[in-house]
Amino acid sequence: MSDLPAVIAALARELPSAHVRAWARVLRAHPTPHPALRGLLARARTGIGMDARAARLLATWSEADPPPSGAAVALALETASRIHDEAHHSRTDIVVSGPHSDEVPVRLTSSVIIEVIRASRTSLLVVSFAAFGVAEVVGELVRAARRGVQIDLVLEGNAEEGGALRGGAAATEAFEELRPLAEFWTWTDRPMAGGSVPALHAKVVAADDDMALLGSANLTDRALAHNLEIGVVLRDPDVVRRLVGHFRSLMRPEVGPLRPAK
Repeated sequence: MSDLPAVIAALARELPSAHVRAWARVLRAHPTPHPALRGLLARARTGIGMDARAARLLATWSEADPPPSGAAVALALETASRIHDEAHHSRTDIVVSGPHSDEVPVRLTSSVIIEVIRASRTSLLVVSFAAFGVAEVVGELVRAARRGVQIDLVLEGNAEEGGALRGGAAATEAFEELRPLAEFWTWTDRPMAGGSVPALHAKVVAADDDMALLGSANLTDRALAHNLEIGVVLRDPDVVRRLVGHFRSLMRPEVGPLRPAK
């Protein structure tokens, strides 16, 4: 059996989308593989290794029995590229704070939070237990609000407010600049658990229904820069939609336990 499917799949991973489109145009104009196609493909979009990739495609195409048409190869390449791009955009990445290894590529929590906020077009959901000293995050949220993004901040309160934060200010105080620009939420009417107040302990930053950061890090300068924290950034719209939908259901008027904070 020809290795043509494997070569097409590999090319879909290796070639940028613009190269795939250029190659598809060339392939559709040539129904059969012939030596001249190698140069035509290599010159369709310049780049390192294009000649070798073109040679690999032509060799396996010629070995197929029977060889498919150029239009069929073009369609297969475009389809594989589309599937790869969609998988790439929905992949899950690891994010960290504090120490990181030299061998495993990871992204910093602080930079991903900024990326998520900047990616928002219509809505942002921000959930945190503690919050303090994150001026850059607050500034990005203010800019998002001013471009028309609806922001919901779900934050833990201190003991005086019925929350689980001890010996410090409520998380809302870190976002006072956003008071006229965002909706603040708190968890009310909490059932006691073993003589203590259950905590609003989730940490989420979600942009629209497309992208979300989940992790252990609170929105504090220590958590984003110094603590050993771990998280994941999700780009699967179905998963993000369900995550955001869970919090939206908890915000339902007169029903959900999350209520607008004063």
